[in-house]
Amino acid sequence: MNTPLDKGAFKKRLATKEVTYGTFIGLASSLAVEIAAISGLDWVLLDLEHGAGGEEQVGPTVLAAGAYGITALVRVESKERIRIGRVLDAGVAGIMVPRIESASEVKEIVKHMSTPPFGDRGVATYNRSARWGKDLDFLNTPSSATCIIQIETLSALNSVDEIASVEGVDVLFVGPADLSFALEIPRDFKNPKFISALEKVVAACEKSGKVAGILAFSPEAAVEYKKLGFKFIAISGDSTFLASAITNALEIAKGEQ
Repeated sequence: MNTPLDKGAFKKRLATKEVTYGTFIGLASSLAVEIAAISGLDWVLLDLEHGAGGEEQVGPTVLAAGAYGITALVRVESKERIRIGRVLDAGVAGIMVPRIESASEVKEIVKHMSTPPFGDRGVATYNRSARWGKDLDFLNTPSSATCIIQIETLSALNSVDEIASVEGVDVLFVGPADLSFALEIPRDFKNPKFISALEKVVAACEKSGKVAGILAFSPEAAVEYKKLGFKFIAISGDSTFLASAITNALEIAKGEQ
């Protein structure tokens, strides 16, 4: 039976070290997800930390992405067990967790993704992840969902080797804006201090067999990050794409380009 559920497919894909590309969905629109999907992206990430919508958008995002055969991921607003469990119940292929400080926090996050005896995720079967009670396989193994941990604080950067070594983590994702502020070089993404931090994250991932990810604010930046060794690359976000397209169109129409 066709299903929007991922069943660990994206986690396995990441393990091959294939470079994948996605974008952030901040407009809380399943139509934006569809447009991103037909444009050739590998995945979309619904942003519950900074985006316009809430958890009510998770289900429509999963269905819209699944209808076009791409992966639906969610950045939760916090590392709390209930927040992680809610989006997993809705059927997402993986979660991204922001504002991490230490490996001990990451170990707790990994626990929140699996049901007992593998973790402490609440057990419920009347939801999409269980195909509304028709598929209970997820109760018998550790979670097959992708776990993405953000590296955007000095504490996380200083602990990056320990964080990368945590079993169950798939991706270490650099939040470039937050990390640049933490390094006291706000939005100076060419600064040697920033590049050195990126290299440190990539090295930690390579050492532990994890994938390095990052948000690129432009396609040109995505090219450079790929050269540095990043393999999970977000290119901008839906609202930014829309704003840029309108601005460029107006400049052309007014003869300003």
